[in-house]
Amino acid sequence: MDTAKRESASAYRNESPIADQLVRLLGDTQGDVLEVASGTGQHAVAFSTALPKLTWWPTDIAPANLASIDTWRSEAGQGTLQAAQPLDVSSPAWTTGAPMPPLPDTAQAIVCINMVHISPWIVTEGLFAGARHRLGSGGVLFLYGPYRRQGRHTSQGNSRFDISLRVEDSRWGTRDLEAVQALGQMHQFTLAEVVDMPANNLSLIFRR
Repeated sequence: MDTAKRESASAYRNESPIADQLVRLLGDTQGDVLEVASGTGQHAVAFSTALPKLTWWPTDIAPANLASIDTWRSEAGQGTLQAAQPLDVSSPAWTTGAPMPPLPDTAQAIVCINMVHISPWIVTEGLFAGARHRLGSGGVLFLYGPYRRQGRHTSQGNSRFDISLRVEDSRWGTRDLEAVQALGQMHQFTLAEVVDMPANNLSLIFRR
């Protein structure tokens, strides 16, 4: 196996339930989808295959992930899946809506899975700030991961996971759904749906 290729057991477990939601939301849509924090690249292959009418743009901040994404892409031979691009959503270029070629200036959807809790809050702030510039009216911002609801964890497993995240980096941790919703409202997003997902995760579907 190519040493650049990385695999995630959780990505294998959650790719089908997430793909089902994305097909429900975007199955008839044409255009571009920007994936933020694409990780290993497994999701990019699975989702671009499930949504062949859309051009899928995977991104990540970590060079090792970018290399893994491109390895998965090469092996899959999926024509609508683009080469991985470096992206820091807390950077001024992203948050101000400046052109970032070869990434598209506008997209029909932005997908971000398991990043909000494994990054400082400023990164989530940047995600919404940039998404406001890059999604038109009705555009979808799709977030997936564990969240607290009304300040409480939805399971003991999520509580333990939150503690482990904060031990690893004090700036990380499971976020309050209400705080993310309020942040979205600041940037002209409406939280249109909250979907319960396997393993006590949620899909948050924001619309511009």
